[in-house]
Amino acid sequence: MSRLVAVSNRISIPRKGAAPGGLAVGVLAAMQARGGLWFGWSGDIVDAAPQEPRLSSRGGISFATIDLLREDHELHYLGFCNGALWPLFHYFVDKFQFVDAQYAAYQRVNRLFAERLRPLIRDDDLVWVHDYHLIPLGQNLRAAGVQQRLGFFLHVPFPHIEVLRTLPVYGALMRALLAYDTIGFQTARDLDSFRSCVRELWGPGAIGSDGVITAAGGRSHALVNPIGVDVDAVQRDAIESQSLPAVQRMAAGMLGRKCVIGVDRLDYSKGLVQRFLAYERFLETNPAEINRVTLLQMAPVSRGDVRSYVEIRRALEQAAGRINGRFADTDWTPIRYLNRNFPHDALMGFLRNAQVCLITALRDGMNLVAKEFVAAQDPDDPGVLVLSTLAGAAHEMSGALLVNPHDLQGVGDALKQALVLPRNDRWERHQRMLAVLRQNDIHAWHTRAVASLRGDAVPPRAWGTGPGAIEPGRSRSPVRPPS
Repeated sequence: MSRLVAVSNRISIPRKGAAPGGLAVGVLAAMQARGGLWFGWSGDIVDAAPQEPRLSSRGGISFATIDLLREDHELHYLGFCNGALWPLFHYFVDKFQFVDAQYAAYQRVNRLFAERLRPLIRDDDLVWVHDYHLIPLGQNLRAAGVQQRLGFFLHVPFPHIEVLRTLPVYGALMRALLAYDTIGFQTARDLDSFRSCVRELWGPGAIGSDGVITAAGGRSHALVNPIGVDVDAVQRDAIESQSLPAVQRMAAGMLGRKCVIGVDRLDYSKGLVQRFLAYERFLETNPAEINRVTLLQMAPVSRGDVRSYVEIRRALEQAAGRINGRFADTDWTPIRYLNRNFPHDALMGFLRNAQVCLITALRDGMNLVAKEFVAAQDPDDPGVLVLSTLAGAAHEMSGALLVNPHDLQGVGDALKQALVLPRNDRWERHQRMLAVLRQNDIHAWHTRAVASLRGDAVPPRAWGTGPGAIEPGRSRSPVRPPS
């Protein structure tokens, strides 16, 4: 069997109690299932020229890490990746900036990755590259003589041509993507946006009826393959974590009130300010719910040295302080806002104990918290997912209450509906979503990706085609909920 070589900007070596992000969870699941090599940045910043990769092994997985020069990290990661690609791919054109030196560093880091990775690649390896930080890596590997199958998966949204063309080097970026044999996207909408760029550059004839794109001297198979979660592992953690002190304190601290939970990395794309304002609108229009519901928002700081992230943190602190000052009582705080990380098992316990999960992403590739919340719930008495239509997960989670995060009154109304939804309705919605989660779990995701990378026929997809789509099996009569 061919060895899988996964490449990501940052490596997440498994640590007990860690709460890795979606990319790390997905890649780790694939590596645990197949073994192989995971290559990427160590997280260390150095002032001298980076050395050869450091090799280590854990749990049957080999890890190869390299350091980055301080200047390259600042210009590549903090600069081009987070100042140009991240806002543009999430449709925040007003936050986009293009700086020649940052783009040069982006290319330089990708060349460094290719130079350090090339000697580690074996003849029959399958190389699977992840996310927007490393789009040019495949092109650099090809230039270095690598003939092995190369795949790429984009974890964030892909913008339509009318947005991508804002980037002066978008043509070079598209040519770099077409150096890969397979290109995976989270949703059909992302794939359509990618094809809009292909048509703009190479004409409609470049896209075959079989999904193969013939352009820029290569042939690439572009497909939809949404990432999932390990349903059984989430359920196990959610149940077993109920004995953890942090989870017990969270449950006791509600004092019998209902909990609306949000778990997000602190980022302007998550719609956190809109979430707080919608919750304020909910309290304004539903005064009977005052002192009966608490919003528990966890938002660990990320990219804290990027100016836009400093600004969003300040805005959230001000909004939370104002809303709490307006509505709080001596025994109740409307918003509990925490800027800290919790172990993954504790987070699953928090999700299980919440009656509502509120996700108001302004744009999101997938949003695995939505899926983890559904998997973590008590199936006999599940909570309700209120989900932004602008998150990739909305294409699968038709049992959620779908909202536009910019519509504060609409989100507030959905919160009210979620809190009073009858148990039978909650159960039916949960069963539908759980069925899709199992069909599209993390194992199905990496199995489809590897099959495509090998050039095999990809197993059929089992997800909807858009927000509110009906999943397979929905028309069948479900087993009645327990009484």
